[in-house]
Amino acid sequence: MSFESKKPLRTWSHLAEMRKKPSEYDIVSRKLHYSTNNPDAPWELSPDSPMNLWYKQYRNASPLKHDNWDAFTDPDQLVYRTYNMMQDGQESYVQGLFDQFNEREHDQMIRDGWQQTLARCYAPLRYLFHCLQMSSAYVQQMAPASTISNCCILQTADSLRWLTHTAYRTHELSLTYGDVGLGQQERALWENEPGWQGLRELMEKQLTAFDWGEAFVSLNLVIKPMIIEGVLKPLQQKAWENNDTLLPLLIDSQLKDAERHNRWAKALVKQALENPDNEAVIKGWIEKWQPLADKAAAAYVTMLSDELNCGLYVERSASLRASMLTV
Repeated sequence: MSFESKKPLRTWSHLAEMRKKPSEYDIVSRKLHYSTNNPDAPWELSPDSPMNLWYKQYRNASPLKHDNWDAFTDPDQLVYRTYNMMQDGQESYVQGLFDQFNEREHDQMIRDGWQQTLARCYAPLRYLFHCLQMSSAYVQQMAPASTISNCCILQTADSLRWLTHTAYRTHELSLTYGDVGLGQQERALWENEPGWQGLRELMEKQLTAFDWGEAFVSLNLVIKPMIIEGVLKPLQQKAWENNDTLLPLLIDSQLKDAERHNRWAKALVKQALENPDNEAVIKGWIEKWQPLADKAAAAYVTMLSDELNCGLYVERSASLRASMLTV
């Protein structure tokens, strides 16, 4: 009896249909979620176990549907290795800013009164950034494709960077201005200051958006544009006005991360809209979350300065959001 020899595969079997040599990105990013193999039991437990019921309800039964989520590709095609190389450079840059401005005694040159504004409007940002971190991590956990999860986990890491830079800067400021509550009153401000309550309400409610699609849309299409236009840029503007030249440079680093978040979110929306039914789903979620985001931004901007134009935030945020829905 003769046996016909089969020609060996030249690539990983799950990537064979690509009909080309897989890139590093393809190998370490694509089709890695084994929990999508069995819709009735995503995890190797009883189909009625709490974990399986959770995934079947909030991922498999999401109204945001596509025949092939695994086809999604990060526009930047980042992997763990290249992300760390890129952000190592960013961290070196940020640390260099801290060192240089400390040597120049920058904090002693800011306008009098700005230190109180920083204590009230900047230092508590670490709570907001931690909420972003938790939300991105949840979308990563629930996303229906590993290429989506990879983008989310890198976004989670970016949120941690923002948080740690804010905490570091808060402590640094407290060494010069030890009498304004820096490093001491942030939790009380986050929980009680009227200017923060819109953001706290928004994030606490968003963290209970368990459907993976709604969590993604509310975070990346509503909340992130709001934070860019309604928190970071107004804070950056006020810092320049008060002779604080370090904070705008730190925010520039955050905005660079945010641009990358916007790119992959826009690419995912573009893919989702290949299914015409998803347009109404996405717009419905935006209409649900946008009023809370607008309320949060207005309260923060008012706290930062009554002189800032809240209407400008609304215009710019809407423009950014619309650009992400354009195929």
